[in-house]
Amino acid sequence: MTAKGYGTKHSFTDLKPVQFEREEAGAHDVEIEVLFCGVCHSDIHQVKNEWSNTVYPCVPGHEIVGRVRKVGAHVKAHAVGDLVGVGCMIDSCRTCDPCRGGEENYCESPNSWLATYNGPMVPAKEADGQNIYGRDNTFGGYSDVVVVNEDFVLAIPAGLAPEAAAPILCAGVTTWSPLKEWGVKAGDKVGVLGFGGLGHMAAKLAKALGAEVTVFTRDKEKLEEAQRLGVTGVLEDDDKALEKLANSFDFILSTVPEKHDVNPFVELLKRDSTLCVVGALEPLKPIDNQALAFHRKRVAGSLIGSLAETREVLAFCAEHGIAPDIEIIPIQQINEAYKKVEKADVRFRYVIDMASLKDEKSDFGSI
Repeated sequence: MTAKGYGTKHSFTDLKPVQFEREEAGAHDVEIEVLFCGVCHSDIHQVKNEWSNTVYPCVPGHEIVGRVRKVGAHVKAHAVGDLVGVGCMIDSCRTCDPCRGGEENYCESPNSWLATYNGPMVPAKEADGQNIYGRDNTFGGYSDVVVVNEDFVLAIPAGLAPEAAAPILCAGVTTWSPLKEWGVKAGDKVGVLGFGGLGHMAAKLAKALGAEVTVFTRDKEKLEEAQRLGVTGVLEDDDKALEKLANSFDFILSTVPEKHDVNPFVELLKRDSTLCVVGALEPLKPIDNQALAFHRKRVAGSLIGSLAETREVLAFCAEHGIAPDIEIIPIQQINEAYKKVEKADVRFRYVIDMASLKDEKSDFGSI
């Protein structure tokens, strides 16, 4: 079928209206009309090839909420009319140890899990350029329709507004997964480094788990936002404030989406505690191992979340009335939105109303 959306063929050009072919839904697939799609900082990294793995043409979007409009003959979990979501993954090998253990986000097949857009997580290595799933590229949710295997389609709980649910499928589960993995619980002191799309969700989730939350930000204006959320705000460069917090945190989550220095925040951890990085995939500034060794501290990483964890965080958010702070935009404003995200000039997550695609007046170029 012919799909319409926004994409680009190069790292140096803006996103433009495009049309392309989607495969028809197979026996185990779900065809979804896209209603809303969140704008993740990862989209910008990918569009600009800042991770050196982008497969062009690129149609971004992995925080997708939509309505089922067709199901394959063998689909049992979803029905026409259901409100559903699709996150960062649309398939995995299903046979490696992580996949069999319900941790598809750590799939150990040669190309890792199949990303919702940009094909596999790493470029295909096969001679014919195809990845192990038989596709040389995948196109994401900045489009009017997606087709996804039923196992990677998630039901959206009734308690969540569809537009607010979209960022939970990435920003929500990416922060929820490490909070759960490192056992954050009531009474723990939790730090969140960075207070953007991921950071504000981390703060809300940790607070709902009963933790005492402190967010670290470079933006003075966001100190008021922290107060509004009922958490403590501290400026990252306030050395005196950081000194008073030394050796006091049970867990710190860094959500900064680019290379940064975590050493000042390692100093804030208690003995045997962990700082986990989720925002940046590029190498960080060197870590002072002496600071780790003398107090048996740890710096770790975490990658998005599993399907089970995504279902869990969706249910948790519905139960506790948690939703990201969003600003809804038409698709025609996406390039301007990218610039504002890069300047941290958004509170806190853009979500595209894909109905605006029907108002597009430009020609849809083929890709």
